[in-house]
Amino acid sequence: MTSRRLDAIASPNGERPRYRRVLLKLSGEAFGGPRDEGIDYDVVRTIAAQIKAVHGRGVEVAVVIGGGNFVRGARAAERGIDRATADYMGMLATVINALALQDSLENMGRPARTMTAIQMPQVAEPYIRRRAVRHLEKGRVVILAAGTGNPYFTTDTTAALRAVEIEAEVILKATKVDGVYTADPVTHPDARKFDRLDYLEVLNRGIAVMDNTALTLCMDNRVPIIVFDLLKEGNIERVVLGEEIGTLVGAQA
Repeated sequence: MTSRRLDAIASPNGERPRYRRVLLKLSGEAFGGPRDEGIDYDVVRTIAAQIKAVHGRGVEVAVVIGGGNFVRGARAAERGIDRATADYMGMLATVINALALQDSLENMGRPARTMTAIQMPQVAEPYIRRRAVRHLEKGRVVILAAGTGNPYFTTDTTAALRAVEIEAEVILKATKVDGVYTADPVTHPDARKFDRLDYLEVLNRGIAVMDNTALTLCMDNRVPIIVFDLLKEGNIERVVLGEEIGTLVGAQA
């Protein structure tokens, strides 16, 4: 059914999506807009519109969202909160973001389901891999919240794990910069952007793409990662169509 959906939908100039099923990783800070905290509903609607455009091409879209616009577990732990408790707080924050995105998508006419790793049946469905895949096959955007359900694991690791579980072809890591650089381009104007990186190169050089657990999981299962700028309108669609923007992290060619 998925292949028929892809074959049936193309852009006016004949472009067809490169990927059949993608996992989009969004930071919680992106939902906070310029303030990096709370929810900027205009930003949420903009993100939802980009997802709608991709989904409208017949691409199956799963989304993993962070909760850093409300609380970051590691940072809260530094302020004296028990680390496990702080991480659970962060997981609950991701659910708030997920529900906001689900509502925006549904208001745009796109069916969406929020699934959580921590059971809260009055709010969202529990994450069950086969059910998540079935939602994707039925044309629903699946939003995966509450991390892995376990403390000490980041949403990067959640994204890698869920991508492997649902057999996503690529992880699209949407950030506030247009790729991976040799240094922070904000503080180092001479920093050089990478067009492509090998998994081992990222690990050996300690380049901040995803945490090592997530990166190793992607490497072991040959799931490529594309890091790109979320703030540029239409970039999610460009990546899905195969346009070479951002930085591709994958196996050595």
